Amino acid sequence: MQRVSARGELVARLRDGQTRVERLFQEGAAKIRLPARDGEALEAILINTAGGLTGGDRIGWHIEARAGASLAVTTQACEKVYRSSGGHAETTCSIAVGAGARVAWLPQETIVFDRSAFLRRLDVDVAPNAAVLLVEAAVFGRHAMGESVAAATFRDRWRVRVGGRLVHAEDFAIGPDVSASLSKRAAFGGGQAFATLLLIAPDAAERMDAVRAIVGESGGASFWKVGETGKLLARLVATDGYALRERLTPLVTMLNGRAGLPKTWSL
Repeated sequence: MQRVSARGELVARLRDGQTRVERLFQEGAAKIRLPARDGEALEAILINTAGGLTGGDRIGWHIEARAGASLAVTTQACEKVYRSSGGHAETTCSIAVGAGARVAWLPQETIVFDRSAFLRRLDVDVAPNAAVLLVEAAVFGRHAMGESVAAATFRDRWRVRVGGRLVHAEDFAIGPDVSASLSKRAAFGGGQAFATLLLIAPDAAERMDAVRAIVGESGGASFWKVGETGKLLARLVATDGYALRERLTPLVTMLNGRAGLPKTWSL
């Protein structure tokens, strides 16, 4: 059967006081679109023209903001991971943030279907005086569509470095008995959706009270000092994708500064 094998790359640089595209590459089902901007940040929209992923599909992205550039990256829609007839779907993303630059990685939710198999990897390198906002969210079946996920495999690996030093590493794994894991009180407590948000920035500590107020009791937030910068980590758990969005939207809006919420999130 035909499988997706796709790759996209976007490199942005600061020129004449504006963030501009230096390199754009797209191959296969990976497409990148750049809508008209309202602010100083360049906004990029990633598109998987295959319409979703299934076993054997591979898609990779490379995002880079060079010194002083400001870049926000999102997706056209939620990525759907469908039932696999063999093998796993895989997405990889590498992000490089240069001195004084800022990147916001804000893809919409990944929707996981029953009997799917998915591996995701995120590798980020940040200059010591730069900033990056990372958000990844997943929904196990759409409640409004009557969907549920009994069995699936989902693996998510993050590695984030500041000045070459590893400051955040996590490996999330659920499955194959997803329904049992979701029902556990120490895990999701019956919820079907979750999000992880990581902010690396010099002013991250100043956002803690506002973040905790939005996250509420169904999740948590913590802060660590990392060299000359800060690391703020927040996790949200919700009953479904709609409830997750109710808190994730104001959280992203607040943490993304003047760039606010990507246009595609409100469509």
